[in-house]
Amino acid sequence: MSRVGGIIYKGPEMKREDYIKQLLYKFVKGECTSEEVDELVVYLRQDEPGEEFPYVEEVLETLEERAEMGNDRADEIYDWILKKGEAQKNTGKDRFRKKRAILQYVPVAAVFIVLLGIGGYFGWVKDRLKTAPASLASEHIVLETKDGKVMVLPEHGQLQLTDKEGNVVGEQEGNRLVYSDSASDNGSAGYNTLRVPYGKHFELRLSDGSEIYMNAGSSLKYPVNFLNTDKREVVLRGEAFFKVSGNKNKPFIVTAENLEVEVLGTEFNVSSYREDEVTNVVLVEGSVKLGAPGNREALAVLEPGQRANFDHKDKGLEIDEVDTGIYTAWMKGELVFRNMSFDNILKKMERHYNIRIVNNDKALGQEKFNAGFENEPIEAILDYFETIYGIHYTRKEDQRIIINP
Repeated sequence: MSRVGGIIYKGPEMKREDYIKQLLYKFVKGECTSEEVDELVVYLRQDEPGEEFPYVEEVLETLEERAEMGNDRADEIYDWILKKGEAQKNTGKDRFRKKRAILQYVPVAAVFIVLLGIGGYFGWVKDRLKTAPASLASEHIVLETKDGKVMVLPEHGQLQLTDKEGNVVGEQEGNRLVYSDSASDNGSAGYNTLRVPYGKHFELRLSDGSEIYMNAGSSLKYPVNFLNTDKREVVLRGEAFFKVSGNKNKPFIVTAENLEVEVLGTEFNVSSYREDEVTNVVLVEGSVKLGAPGNREALAVLEPGQRANFDHKDKGLEIDEVDTGIYTAWMKGELVFRNMSFDNILKKMERHYNIRIVNNDKALGQEKFNAGFENEPIEAILDYFETIYGIHYTRKEDQRIIINP
């Protein structure tokens, strides 16, 4: 049994409903990452919650035992529920106990649905999550199969993936997951999702032979095979480097936020973290076509050595010439910053080292820097900025790093 960011996995895999149940516990505690909140939103809007979901009483007992949820946090959630959830007949200020009694027999799923209907509260949650590292809660690489099973991939381990008939469709080889070129999913639709937490990298070889190198804090949705389709489609959140196998009859398409990258066979890097303002695509070899999802009209066609920056807000696209090595250095464990704001540097460091960094120096956050580091500990990088640029930082016992003016 292993613990993953508060989620307890009993064995190598667990059912989808158990996974969602554990996410509900995390949500009540305020520990869900932005991606996990999105999972709950999608699940609870598309599916009818069943009897497998816990009641608030169960969750609160768990939280009290762990003593990890303060009264302020509890009141913040329950005040919203009492206000919006038809439980207003008893709104005393006894803090926590009376509110707990009111919600004793309310399923957590129902509570979550109430919260989803409260634009202010849910917006507050999303705003809070935007400023937090996306994958700090998880320490393991996780594979969710299309039939709802969630598997923890052991670090540098060995694992076989099988279809419903027991045929091996893929194997984990250390830090790499390889799908067979004859992998079959019995013709059924659906995507697997591979999630890589902060502080880790992982490699994936798809059934068509395409190689994908995933950076920290990233996820990729992909099919087991591409047998019954005229194109090869995957969905990326985060950053990955693609070496796409050639197939003129089946273009390879990467969807990242509101940008679609289409190729026939090439090498390129895509960075599309949700907390970043832009998605960038850097072409190393071959050519790629950029467009909006579902729109066949191309926005641009890149040539090797070019970078496209797609702005998430104004939907604008800019193309420039770059040194591609800067944008693929992460694959070697390096951190390279070129004309990058200090705030964005800190985001990259959070992902790379799986640590929370709080910057209280707002002016410093907007300044831009150039620097490069090869497999250095985080203290070496912070010491560099302290010596050269005069920043001040302290490391707290809870592993947070605080930067002050």
